[in-house]
This record gives sequence, C-alpha cells and structure tokens, in this order.
Amino acid sequence: MESKSKRCTGYAPVVAVLTGDIVASRKHDRSQVDTAMARIAKTAAGFGQMAGADSRFTRFRGDGWQIVLGRAGWALRAALILIADLKTSGSGIETRISAGIGPWESLGTANLSDASGPAFSVSGDLLEAMPRHRRLAIAGGRDTAAHGTADRDWQAAIFDMAEWISSRWSQPQAEAMSMALGDGWTTQDELARRLGITRQAMHSRLTGAGYQAMENALAAIEHYEW
Repeated sequence: MESKSKRCTGYAPVVAVLTGDIVASRKHDRSQVDTAMARIAKTAAGFGQMAGADSRFTRFRGDGWQIVLGRAGWALRAALILIADLKTSGSGIETRISAGIGPWESLGTANLSDASGPAFSVSGDLLEAMPRHRRLAIAGGRDTAAHGTADRDWQAAIFDMAEWISSRWSQPQAEAMSMALGDGWTTQDELARRLGITRQAMHSRLTGAGYQAMENALAAIEHYEW
C-alpha cells in the first residue's frame, strides 16, 4: 500500500472540505441536476492548481457532493467560484456549501466516500445543521480551548457577508466574478477582452458585485495562519 505522504502530496496538515447539495433538487429534472453536478465537478477540477492539490470531487446520494482543498485558506474563494459558475449557467439551480476546516486523517481511496478526519466531520455536520434557506457557512478552524471563539466568530461573519453579497449577483456579474476570482487573471482589460465587453462594462459588473469588498475579505481568510 502506498504511504499517506506519497498519495497525498500537496495537502497541508489543515485542509478545507467543502460539502454541498443541490437546493430543491426534486423540483428539477434529473438531467438538470446531472448537468449542474458536472459543472461543479469541472469547476472543482480547476482548483487543483489554485489550492495546490487535487480536489477529489465526489458525488453523494444523487444531489450531494464534496471536495477537499489542499490549503484551508482557499475555502471562501473556491465556494464563491462554485456559486458564481452555477449562476453563470443560467439554469436557476443553486447549491448549499458548508466549509469545514481542520486536520485530515485519510483522503479516501478512489474518492472521498471513505475519507476521514475532523475537517470532513465538521463539514458534513454543518451541512446537515444548516437551515434550508442558507447557502454558505463555515465551521472548524483553530481549537476552541486553546484560542477561544473570536477567530471563528470573524470567519463566520465573513462567510455570512459573502453569502449575502453573492446571493444578489446577476448572471453577468456572476460571470465576471467567476473570472476575477479564478487563478491566473491579470487586469480588468484582459477580463473584458475575454468576455467581449468594454473595460467600463467589466468595471461596472465587478463594482456592482462587490468585488473589492470581497477581495478584502478573501485576503483576511487566505492570509490567516490556519
């Protein structure tokens, strides 16, 4: 059997696990749910380079899914990109996302179906406890006994703010945010060129989507010593 270190190169000791499900999946045709899941899987595949390791997208129970990010700090950015990409599709399908931060013990064999560790436990438990109207939340992080609850409070507040802002994105704004938040983009001029719109139009979309405020929030999450 391969050692843990050989099989799991690129994963930090503390990771982020995103667990989600399709909102009101029974109201959508199975083909629509499958298409949405395929889009989530494709988006998640792009996180490997951004977060430093394979996200190991795994589908559960028809409308459930889970990924792991090699760096905990990328949890919010990845969640927002997933939300933006689904909204860009114009399908009207949404997903709930619970981010669990913590250590991992196993990343599973073929996929995450048999993965284990605190990050997986808190992520799954949080999704189960989330009210149906919620779309994004975070749990886990530093040990409460050693560090108190202050760290978790500000992280939860940032995720709450991000949920509120992203829920109000229009389809064009979501498309712009997906590109701006993704890895490797340079300037608004380049983004505008890729979308075939003017720089002014791109600036308007990002401003209306709260891009600058979101980047400040992301910097706080990403620069935190998990």
